[in-house]
Amino acid sequence: MHKMIVLYPEPEDRAAFVSYYESTHLPLVQQLPGLLDWRYSVDVNAAGGRSPYFAVFEADFADAEAMRAALASPEGAAVGADVPHYATGGAVLLDYPVSGPAAAG
Repeated sequence: MHKMIVLYPEPEDRAAFVSYYESTHLPLVQQLPGLLDWRYSVDVNAAGGRSPYFAVFEADFADAEAMRAALASPEGAAVGADVPHYATGGAVLLDYPVSGPAAAG
């Protein structure tokens, strides 16, 4: 399993972010080929202080190749092109293979 995480710093307008993200961006994300599962939160906290991130998105793919193919697809291009429409604070994209007992299935 391969996971992609997107971290969103504080936007200019939280309500506008959430509205656009839920009504427009997430439907685009759901069209990514090879996407196994996804989840998000707009209530990110940090232990011992304020989180530098307002929202987080997680996506699961079978492997790194499937994730790269999804991002390189026309649907992936549409998802990437849409980010500036709502993420006024920017976005940090991370990906990694999952290890440990849960990764075995």
